[in-house]
Amino acid sequence: MTAPEFQPEPHPVRWRDPHLSTREREVLLAWVTCDSKTLVAKRLYLSVGTVNTHITRIRAKYDAVGRNASTKAALVARALQDGLIELDAL
Repeated sequence: MTAPEFQPEPHPVRWRDPHLSTREREVLLAWVTCDSKTLVAKRLYLSVGTVNTHITRIRAKYDAVGRNASTKAALVARALQDGLIELDAL
């Protein structure tokens, strides 16, 4: 007896959109590709406090649509799910 062949879902999963602003997307992408918030701040010409504020708002928007993003790993997953970043960019 052979194992059943994997069949992908007929339609891609549709995630609820958190409606991130352009700047929130920039901060999210910088955060998931950088080692620290300090580097994000330098790259985007922001203070670390402003980076933290953006990340807090991003997490709140994901939570509001039922997509928890309480960790950096979860934010990476959300960025991948939403097509904001590709695996090879990490």
